[in-house]
Amino acid sequence: MKIDVYTTSGRKTGTTMLPKEIFEKKVSEKLLAQAVRVYLANQRQAPAKTKSRGEIKASKRKIWRQKGTGRARHGSRNAPIFVKGAIAHGPRGNQNFSLKMPKKMKRSALLGALTSKAIDKKIFVIKELDRIKPKTKEAQKLIDVLLKRESTRKTLVATSEIHESCKRAFSNLKNVCLMPAKQLNAYQVLKNKYLFLEKEAIESLKKTFLNV
Repeated sequence: MKIDVYTTSGRKTGTTMLPKEIFEKKVSEKLLAQAVRVYLANQRQAPAKTKSRGEIKASKRKIWRQKGTGRARHGSRNAPIFVKGAIAHGPRGNQNFSLKMPKKMKRSALLGALTSKAIDKKIFVIKELDRIKPKTKEAQKLIDVLLKRESTRKTLVATSEIHESCKRAFSNLKNVCLMPAKQLNAYQVLKNKYLFLEKEAIESLKKTFLNV
């Protein structure tokens, strides 16, 4: 697939070929949905925790005598039916929400996501992105030039590696995510509407995902 190549100032400087082994794969919506579900599940934490009867700090004495009061018998005010008592069947803080997905399926999902971006023409290849000036206004200018009126859309910037100049230029932009190409996953590609791909990162993609 032939695609235009831009400079860090947003000027078109030529074209390049995207490898068909990565950007012309079968797109399976079910596989993409599964990959997103697995990714989000593995990011999920379980901080919520409620106290059991043994953890409530209160007197352990019998709340009232067993018989003769006309009320139901109770042994402790820590019971769940009382105000400030324990919580019955509440979260314990040790829930495990993690899911597993085979590496080959993860790889297929990522290639499918990249293919969908290429089909929708949402990929911009940028030459020598590591030479961008380490200023936020330079990164914003590049986004404005390439995306025009949609510069507020979420954008994923994939580089061959994390360059210090790129990190300084893009890190303060609200709708931009910067990451090495070898760490791409289907969720990040689908979450962001546009993909800025450093030209040198194409080789990183081939080396990482075609030799699995």
